[in-house]
Amino acid sequence: MRRIRDLPGPPGLPLLGNLLQIDRTRLHLIAEAWCRTYGDYFRFRIGSREYLVIADPEAIAAVLRDRPDGFQRTAGLNAAAREMGFGGVFSANGEQWRRQRPMVMASFDPAHIKSYFPALVRVTRRFAGRWQRAAAAGGTIDLQADLMRYTVDVTAGLAFGADINTLESDRDVIQSHLDKVLPALFARLMAPFVLWRWIGDLALGRHLAALHRAVDGFIAAARQRMDAEPRLRARPTNLIEAMIAARDTEASGLDDADVAGNVLTMLLAGEDTTANTLAWMIYLLERNPAAMQRARDEVRAVLGAEPLPARYEQLSRLPFVEACAHETMRLKPVAPIIIKQAVRDSVVAGIAVPAGQLLVCLMRPAAVEERHFPNAQTFDPARWLADAPNRAATSARRVAMPFGAGPRLCPGRYLAMLEMKMVIGMLLGGFEVESVGAPGGGEAREQLAFTMAPVGLRMKLRQAR
Repeated sequence: MRRIRDLPGPPGLPLLGNLLQIDRTRLHLIAEAWCRTYGDYFRFRIGSREYLVIADPEAIAAVLRDRPDGFQRTAGLNAAAREMGFGGVFSANGEQWRRQRPMVMASFDPAHIKSYFPALVRVTRRFAGRWQRAAAAGGTIDLQADLMRYTVDVTAGLAFGADINTLESDRDVIQSHLDKVLPALFARLMAPFVLWRWIGDLALGRHLAALHRAVDGFIAAARQRMDAEPRLRARPTNLIEAMIAARDTEASGLDDADVAGNVLTMLLAGEDTTANTLAWMIYLLERNPAAMQRARDEVRAVLGAEPLPARYEQLSRLPFVEACAHETMRLKPVAPIIIKQAVRDSVVAGIAVPAGQLLVCLMRPAAVEERHFPNAQTFDPARWLADAPNRAATSARRVAMPFGAGPRLCPGRYLAMLEMKMVIGMLLGGFEVESVGAPGGGEAREQLAFTMAPVGLRMKLRQAR
């Protein structure tokens, strides 16, 4: 049995530990570099907080499966999220999580998402119109900003029955406020001292106030619908109706803060993760012309003269596009680190882990190692196809875990894959990609702000002939 203090790790300073060696926006890259030096298990310290780092996929999977009883979201994340007003299922632990999880899962199951498909097509047509206008004007597109507008519109429609249509608005849209929340949460999570409780953050406060006004509007509109149609209480059609119906049930254990917190959580989760994965996917396709051509040929064979997928069954006929999504998530996971806290004394890979211990799970190192994936650094979507000679999918989900694992597997994974195939289908069916680039050229820089995003990607399109 090993103890954490006996593990190797980067040398630090008294009191500060490794604080001065860490740039929060590059924490995943720094930890991955330490992993190459110290191996799959090491430790580092920020102030008084010591972290056990795990990069071995089997050990990570064991930790993620032992939730919520053995490991959970950190107490710091739960507290910070509640202070900011979105203590929903994402940050909840224990019984609070158990009460909320079934409603969230039901709202994002495949059957519900399939029934939402006509509305998804409508939102995607708006998105195509936005990019058509940009192509006609010869301008460049702020790729992430546009993708985030799309994912916010989709999430609001599916989860709340709200058509907020940020894609056709250039006003102060909700996405401009959402952008500020996860970076602020990550900063608070990693800060050695809780300074914000004394000095405050007026700008963040204004963004949160605007978001809470929007959330209150979603809830009020849903209550109005449910009052007009009482059947919705027994058979809710989306997440917000299910949350309200449960909240109003005696002994549900839910309150108004739980409803509001989950509404805001779904907006945040729906915006960031899928939009960033799509941005990375488009960037990697543009840098790999053979994969781009194969994806384009597949899309146009399925769509024919249509500019975007308009029938649900068309998406199942895009296996190479789906493989591109899996390969993107392997190379550019938007959650490259997952931080957990031990609920009880445990043992992980022969290491004694005391209750309260903080763990950092590094999600990428194993997924880019030759022992798991031949030519591991290469963008090769074909490795995910059923007829691939060295098919990755048979074992890859035990190594690359973009949606997590265990009981807290991401509830939005079906929607995320659907959105990715819809956007790539629309992009390659109706446009030619002239360029996708980062500021100054060269490789796109990775930046961690709770999720990992490419910095400043701009895209230029022309309409397909």
